[in-house]
Amino acid sequence: MVGVSSGDFKQALGHWPSGVSLVTSQSDAVPAGMTVSAFLSVSLVPPLIAVCLDQRALTLAVIVSSRRFAVNVLSAGQSGLSERFALKDNEPTRFDGVALDSVPGAQSPLISGAVVHLDCALDAMHEAGDHVLCVGRVELALTHPGLPLIYYASNYRHLALPVLSRG
Repeated sequence: MVGVSSGDFKQALGHWPSGVSLVTSQSDAVPAGMTVSAFLSVSLVPPLIAVCLDQRALTLAVIVSSRRFAVNVLSAGQSGLSERFALKDNEPTRFDGVALDSVPGAQSPLISGAVVHLDCALDAMHEAGDHVLCVGRVELALTHPGLPLIYYASNYRHLALPVLSRG
């Protein structure tokens, strides 16, 4: 069997368009968060989602400690936040100056301007290579007007919605 290099694998997956999300959590009033592209729906009943996080990420340690996290699906104008939360050396300062929404019942930081907020209780964790798959039971789901930020072929993209004729 021929192996696939990590570079070839990453290049191939770059041709799969994905939404851009920030996973956020909080422990002892200290927020943590990171950009993720691996986010998916798992179950409708009960409502479950999953995200994949690097095993070395501070955000993962905070999720394990708090047993909570939120997924914030970024809007088309939030590529700067995606880049900021993707850097490896700025975790202690990522939230400096970032606007958060105050929502009754939410227990994890919710990024203002996101098109979707999902506040979750950690339901399960599964090691998967150099990542951990975190399954969350969705306890709060909010949608907001706007279009999502898309990542494809190593660049941010925007949805182009077709004009539908009435007839």
